[in-house]
Amino acid sequence: MSERTPLLHYRLSASVNESGEHRDTRTGRDEDEHRSPAAVGRKPASKQPPKLNIFFGVVIPTLLSMFSVVVFLRIGFVVGQCGLYQTIAMLLVAYFIISMTVLSVCAISTNGALDAGGAYYMISRALGPEFGGSIGIMFFLANVCGSALYVLGLVEAMLTTFGVPEDGSSLSASRYMVLPTGYWWSLLYGTVILLLCVLVCLIGAHIYAKATFLIFIIVIVVLGTIFISFFIVPFRTVQLPGHRNASIGPTSANFTGFKLDTLMGNVQADYTVDYTTGVMMSFATVFAVMFNGCTGIMAGSNMSGGLFMYYIFIYIIFDDYGFLTDINVWHPFVTIGVYSSTLSAAMSNLIGASRVLYALSRDDLFGRFLSPAKHTSSSGNPWVSVLISWFLVQLVLFSGKLNTIASIVTIFFLLVYAAVDLACLALEWASAPNFRPTFRYFTWHTCVLGIIGCAIMMFLINAIYASASIAFMLLLLLLIHYLSPVSSWGCISQALIFHQVRKYLLMLDVRKDHVKFWRPQVLLMVSNPRCSVGLITFINDIKKSGLYVLGHVQLGDLDVLPSDPLQSQYDSWLSLVDHLNIKAFVNLTLADSVRHGVQHLLFISGLGGMRPNTLVLGFYDDTPPQDQLQDSALPICSFSESGAQVDDPENQSDPSFHFPPVRGGVSVGRDGKSLGPQEYVCIIADAVKMLKNVALVRYFGQFDRTQALQGSVFVDVWPVNLLRPDSAAYVDTCSLFLLQLACILNMTRAWQKAKLRLFLCVEEGRSLKGTEQKLKHLLKDLRMKADICTVPWDSQIAFPSNTSRVSDEYLQAVNKLILDQTLRPPAVRFLYLPRPPADTSRYHDYLHQLELLTRNLGPTLLIHGVTPVITTDL
Repeated sequence: MSERTPLLHYRLSASVNESGEHRDTRTGRDEDEHRSPAAVGRKPASKQPPKLNIFFGVVIPTLLSMFSVVVFLRIGFVVGQCGLYQTIAMLLVAYFIISMTVLSVCAISTNGALDAGGAYYMISRALGPEFGGSIGIMFFLANVCGSALYVLGLVEAMLTTFGVPEDGSSLSASRYMVLPTGYWWSLLYGTVILLLCVLVCLIGAHIYAKATFLIFIIVIVVLGTIFISFFIVPFRTVQLPGHRNASIGPTSANFTGFKLDTLMGNVQADYTVDYTTGVMMSFATVFAVMFNGCTGIMAGSNMSGGLFMYYIFIYIIFDDYGFLTDINVWHPFVTIGVYSSTLSAAMSNLIGASRVLYALSRDDLFGRFLSPAKHTSSSGNPWVSVLISWFLVQLVLFSGKLNTIASIVTIFFLLVYAAVDLACLALEWASAPNFRPTFRYFTWHTCVLGIIGCAIMMFLINAIYASASIAFMLLLLLLIHYLSPVSSWGCISQALIFHQVRKYLLMLDVRKDHVKFWRPQVLLMVSNPRCSVGLITFINDIKKSGLYVLGHVQLGDLDVLPSDPLQSQYDSWLSLVDHLNIKAFVNLTLADSVRHGVQHLLFISGLGGMRPNTLVLGFYDDTPPQDQLQDSALPICSFSESGAQVDDPENQSDPSFHFPPVRGGVSVGRDGKSLGPQEYVCIIADAVKMLKNVALVRYFGQFDRTQALQGSVFVDVWPVNLLRPDSAAYVDTCSLFLLQLACILNMTRAWQKAKLRLFLCVEEGRSLKGTEQKLKHLLKDLRMKADICTVPWDSQIAFPSNTSRVSDEYLQAVNKLILDQTLRPPAVRFLYLPRPPADTSRYHDYLHQLELLTRNLGPTLLIHGVTPVITTDL
């Protein structure tokens, strides 16, 4: 060309050959012919869909992705605006980014068999249903819009050549302007073209393969005539279609053939106003147009060939396809090539959209909403998905303008590519043993470069569209997370979490523990969750972001059992954790006695520096348990005489909970053995010997936090050993531990409005004011807020007692003293728990004293601390 011109261009969709129909290059089969082992529960098709060989299923679509509309409609526009140097730079950057993504695709696709859905299938199986489903919807919409864009592009190209101008002027040099123009006529032409694409897609993969083969032959012939024309066509002046306004640019240009002056005149950028939009072009806007035509995951295998062809064309083309038509040895050749390649791209995107929709419906991520899309023909063609995709494409055609949706389609595809890179990066970082792709020419560095490149280009094209697309993806992710059923694919997040948790657990050194950072790490022993719901939720409040383990001992002997009976129970316990919305682990054990089982759990629960430091036990009494999980929606399970679980066939609505029914008696095992008082106190003594803090909880069988926190809420604390009135100290380790737990409860959001009341027991003749001031000073040093209530207890300690055993009368009097202190009972009481006596023969008396002390007190915690947990140092 002897002059630089703003060039006519057709903005088509972002992806070439983005059908989503990934194929196994090793077998030549369609992806929906594979049946992934991960797709548990899917019924095999009664008849396998027909197979395509490697040539029709792989080679032809790949070559068409290389010789696509970008060759005809993109290169001239880009070079005319950016010049040779910047165009080469754009191609290098674009293909570098695409190459990084292709490496990720190759790595994931060679780590197992692909199924229908292409990129969606790879992302969902690697990153999980939430991320995969949200990307899948965007991939589906991108293919829908892409198909519409190609149809509109074909309509525009047809009207440029054959359309009758509405104002009567000539739009081009064509002598066959017979088609009426206008919005509704364009919509009619687009509808007819789309119907042709739908008919091909409904017939199936074989007719599509034959159609693409015919189009491939046409495109190759056209490309050959273009090369020949540059050598044999002499100097000529060509008209620039659409350039009738001289203020925008010249209306004609000269074709000079191969000439150094022409080449040098086109090496520098010369950005002008785009006459189709009236917008001044820039590097970013032209880059968006160029990248819109050279993206495509499936173009990876032919990347070097495509890049070579593009470099050749940017050296010899400086205008749009209208220019190629004027200088071609036979003018209709280029027109036929444009129409063929555009029609192929429209069909490819329509088929890709239907396959992604079919994969989404088959995975049940959106429940009944997409269930009709599961239906297929006898040959396996998802005809309902094709019709749904056709309907949506038809709706997009009503927009009538390519530029309206081109940018958002490009950004959607870039998000998909970034997600593929992210999936490969996550698999690589998780270091899972089963991630062994046969393609090894990738590293996590290539994945990161691909993600960064896609993100930069997204915001370079349109920052607003990019932000809105990411927000839309996150919204879909949240909807799927909360509404979709649990999948059996496996989630990469679990592997990544395991990898990080293991690393940080190794860094959590118990030798560096300090009292300033102490927190309760609780092992709560649960006999039957049905009668422990209130206690489980309460302990969840008191753990203060610490470790929380629900422990359970099942009596039995593995030597006489055919298998481990605990494995089948974990799902019920984990469902209980989810149902109660608590943050807890579950640890079950099989032992010949409850005492030995608790010892097992105290020894083995936790890992590294995260081990229980506090044991919580339900109180040993004769209070009949009540079922707090009883609900008409829950299944009723019974147990046979052998202890085997038997589900009630009349109620199978929700198999989440399979716990034994509540029976009379306390801590009764399924084999009839009971936990006696001697063994119960032995468990307490064992925990103290193991330097574990102990808490005994009573009257939590009917505890309801919602009711307990209504109105004025009080938490009463009695930090004195009431079983040893002669040693009423408030500053020993156990008293400070009790104060710490009460303060932790008060720091919980639900309990922040509760008022702590600290009861100070005093005797007549002692300095009441001095004792109270000391306690206030202690609370100030400990940064605790509590109301101090002085309680005279001379009448109580007057009962005859000795250092080894207090009388029942004294305990009853103290119990009455506690009950009489307030008109409104507190939500919960904290009492001092003395350690068990050294003489095991007195264990029964010890338990009897605790029973008398806490009788009818309501929800009560008896707490014994063995480790320092409070410091006044900074």
